[in-house]
Amino acid sequence: MNALKKLQSISEKNKSMLCLGLDIDLRRVPKSCDESPKGLFRFAARIIEATSDIVAAYKPNMAFYEALGPDGLSLLKMICRRIPSETVIILDGKRGDIGNTAEFYARAVFEVYGADWTTVNPYMGYDSIRPFLEYKDKGTFVLCLTSNPGALDFQRQEIKYKPLYLHVAHKVASWNKEGNLGLVVGATYPEQLVNIRQVAENMPILIPGVGAQGGDLKKAVIAGTDSFKKPAIINVSRSVLYASGEDDFDQAARSAVEKLNGEINSLRKSRTDQ
Repeated sequence: MNALKKLQSISEKNKSMLCLGLDIDLRRVPKSCDESPKGLFRFAARIIEATSDIVAAYKPNMAFYEALGPDGLSLLKMICRRIPSETVIILDGKRGDIGNTAEFYARAVFEVYGADWTTVNPYMGYDSIRPFLEYKDKGTFVLCLTSNPGALDFQRQEIKYKPLYLHVAHKVASWNKEGNLGLVVGATYPEQLVNIRQVAENMPILIPGVGAQGGDLKKAVIAGTDSFKKPAIINVSRSVLYASGEDDFDQAARSAVEKLNGEINSLRKSRTDQ
């Protein structure tokens, strides 16, 4: 099963298009879980156990683990192994380097950590992405229009009468020969997301920025899926992962996911009933 089919399969089974970011921040982990590797693993394991039947994917951001040194990398590997095999792992590294180096980045995310998808930066062009595409049963999300304020610096600049992010979307669509590419588009740009969705055709779109970053869930879902006709995954992180600072953090996370799933599925029903 390739990466896109796996994503679609678990999304249908769990009735969810949510991806839960596993960004472990020592400053926010509940006190009931200490800051040792065992304590942090216990935190992540409880979150996974409480939510794995109601999410489509988990997205650990590598920076949070790399900052902890060797123990953090071991922790990341343990967490990836703890995630059920049928659930999608999106390992968020936003890599982007020359082909020779990219080959080793790809080997790390797909072979060492066993991710199904990863994220890459397109700034260095096709040869920096090609090594990821050689893993034909794996998927790669390419940054297109991100939700941070700095997206204005480059991504929304006009080049030949259209913004850079649309140039990226067109390029990625042309590279998607094996059906294993997707785009990253922030929920904070719903109008631009509509245009990107048209260019992306059937590619999946990973949509961060809902929740703590202020993206509108309804607008992001409708635009990102073309009213539930195309594949998309909505990423939520801090607002769910740290829904409670007490020892009920796992059940609080589950409740937050259930609420979001309910909103999305109600929206889906209203659209299909029209």
